[in-house]
Amino acid sequence: MTWLTSSHWDMAPAGERLAALWQRPGILRIPGAHNAMAGLLAKKAGFECLYVSGAAVTASMGLPDLGVITIEELAFATRTIYRATGLPLIVDADTGYGEVLNVMRTVRELELAGAAGIQIEDQILPKKCGHLNDKRIAAPEDMARKVEAARRARSHLRIIARTDAVASEGLEAGIRRANLYIEAGADAVFPDALVTEDMFRTFATSVKAPVLANMTEFGRTPYFSADEFEAFGCKMVIWPVSSLRVAAKAMEEMYDVLAAEGSTVPMIDRMQSRADLYATIAYHDYEALDDAIARSVVPDDIRATQGPGSKQETE
Repeated sequence: MTWLTSSHWDMAPAGERLAALWQRPGILRIPGAHNAMAGLLAKKAGFECLYVSGAAVTASMGLPDLGVITIEELAFATRTIYRATGLPLIVDADTGYGEVLNVMRTVRELELAGAAGIQIEDQILPKKCGHLNDKRIAAPEDMARKVEAARRARSHLRIIARTDAVASEGLEAGIRRANLYIEAGADAVFPDALVTEDMFRTFATSVKAPVLANMTEFGRTPYFSADEFEAFGCKMVIWPVSSLRVAAKAMEEMYDVLAAEGSTVPMIDRMQSRADLYATIAYHDYEALDDAIARSVVPDDIRATQGPGSKQETE
């Protein structure tokens, strides 16, 4: 099945499918997918929902997560991941790309790109990762106006209001903000950079909406599992940048080997094979759509003819 012929654009609205997932018993596990290939691999692993991280998309462009990308760039990334996977996507919309009118346009653009939900945070530009120091926090009333604007602009998309205020204003202030954002129209809340189990438990019992937890690596939050977050009262958990981090480390190692040895052969066993790549992207399904294209035959692994004792070596 290819996206050219699939029906996922005609399924129930993505926002409704997302809400149905978090209304089920248990916690919804949401890995980050920084591009469409990552999304396809996550779907193959059985995940039913994906997170499009602003930090991961920005880093994949070689830029810092300081609110420097545009809504058009984020919408493009969202569109490619959605058309490849058809899965509900929660998209990190940073601060909404501006004030009320900008937030309303952001909602419209991301809905058209396939987003099921967006996350808007209560920082002001230039924004930072929630796990870094000295974030500048918007007034709660200003953030509430953005949430209310997003609610007015959406047709199905779910709104997740993130607060970064706990580090600077304390847990109770973060809870008050979250409840204000819920009153303004948020469907779920996201307290970022909580540092203890008790903080998660208190937050989850003090708000009247599903809570999303952020299990980013190398941050302030301890490494809790999905089951632990569920026990704390959270309804969703994201791993926002994990796919990018693993991919970047693997590419770094490959380039080091290639620079040192002038060959990628030492890395072959760590590569996705051509056959696996074609299966992942449905290469042959695309070919089959045009009878002018002959079905491609994947070459045999050339190592079978280059090993010790092979015919090529002994001739």
